[in-house]
Amino acid sequence: MNNGAPLVKIHVHEHTGTLILNRPDKRNSLTRALIAELTQGLEDMRHERRVRAVVISGSGSAFCAGMDLNEMQETAKNSNAQALWHEDAAAYRDLLDAMLRLPKPIIAAVNGPAIAGGAGLVLACDIVLAAPEAKFGLPEPKRGIVAGMVAPLLAFRLGAGRAGYLLMSTQVISTDEALRMGIYHELMPGEKLWPRAHQLAGEIAGCAPETILLTKRLLNETIGEHLGTLLTAGAAISATARTTEAAAEGLAAFLEKREPKFL
Repeated sequence: MNNGAPLVKIHVHEHTGTLILNRPDKRNSLTRALIAELTQGLEDMRHERRVRAVVISGSGSAFCAGMDLNEMQETAKNSNAQALWHEDAAAYRDLLDAMLRLPKPIIAAVNGPAIAGGAGLVLACDIVLAAPEAKFGLPEPKRGIVAGMVAPLLAFRLGAGRAGYLLMSTQVISTDEALRMGIYHELMPGEKLWPRAHQLAGEIAGCAPETILLTKRLLNETIGEHLGTLLTAGAAISATARTTEAAAEGLAAFLEKREPKFL
């Protein structure tokens, strides 16, 4: 329960807009409602003239633990599960696409573990600051599901070789390793994440907005010209994978805190 508190805290300070995932008791895992609030928050920041850069972070000890697996398991029991899987995958794809197309840089302040769908949020950001606790991992195959939309972003950022290694080894890597690979750009104590993010937003505010927009478009829509198509294909693969017996077993095993038994 979130006791009526917003699932995403939104704040504007000078030229910096902040979006804070606010389910600390659930490690900021992504529900349908949270994805909707975060998508709307990005749209609000698009129209806020004072904001020149957006910072995304998490409340509590985690950045984001990925999709809410309890909600996923409840969906699996629904008679309309297949349609809901496709709707959920499309909503997450649209969120990532909105991040990539936002005409203002997004700075991730990764205060704790960024796992699965949370790793995807990191990869959709333009600049990534991380605390020592900010582990990074894609354990989806252990849960019988596919990181369909995170995989294209990971390959875009790191190349297919490193992406394949992280996706298929399923290991959760340390912050230092994520920094070495180029997933994270700067490492600092957690209490310095916000000041550094605000400092970067100030530096960005000293640039012409049109040049920042065109630079981001060059990176994400020209160099990354196929990203949109790949995210859509990944959404279809992800939704299909969730309908399998492997996904049912993987989710049940995770929630029951046991090893899955895949055939």
